Amino acid sequence: MPLGTVARVLALPCSNPPGSVTHWTGRAVAKAVGISLRAVQRIWDAHHLQPHRLRTFKKSKDPAFTEKVEDVVGLYMEPPCHAVVLSIDEKSQIQALDRTQPGLPLKPGKCATMTHDYKRNGTTTLFAALNILDGTVLGRCMQKHRHQEFIKFLNAVERAVPAGKIIHAILDNYGTHKHPKVRQWLADHPRWVFHFTPTL
Repeated sequence: MPLGTVARVLALPCSNPPGSVTHWTGRAVAKAVGISLRAVQRIWDAHHLQPHRLRTFKKSKDPAFTEKVEDVVGLYMEPPCHAVVLSIDEKSQIQALDRTQPGLPLKPGKCATMTHDYKRNGTTTLFAALNILDGTVLGRCMQKHRHQEFIKFLNAVERAVPAGKIIHAILDNYGTHKHPKVRQWLADHPRWVFHFTPTL
């Protein structure tokens, strides 16, 4: 195959495709260059080019990115002795759904049935703390997702963790975690240490 043709087959996927398509396909390159789809695929394979694959990324703008990553990863890789490391997060707006009518049970020769529609019974928020050493989870569902509920959850964790152990809590940067009343709670509970993940 002429070198110019090979160069075009390699260059086209690295450029913007014509029209409103999002990326070059093998067929589009074959048509543009005037060779077969299989020839395009052989050239791409030989040069380890995979234009159909996409890997996403986002670079953090957090000025303390390195320090935070080292801190959090260090806790996961080497948890301190005589301490508990918890990964704490919330899942808000969980819908409590129910079918509009009870389902019919399974019978010989017939599968179980249920209605296609459902009714909403409101929403809830799940607060959870994962102990990274043994995998146990302490969770609580609450109606709202505010600093008051977060403090209630921290109090529940405080009661569950044996006295005398330092508690290292890994948290994201949700505003509730940094609320002034949460900071006051943290100051009143000296065995707790918050570790924040980097911001994006």
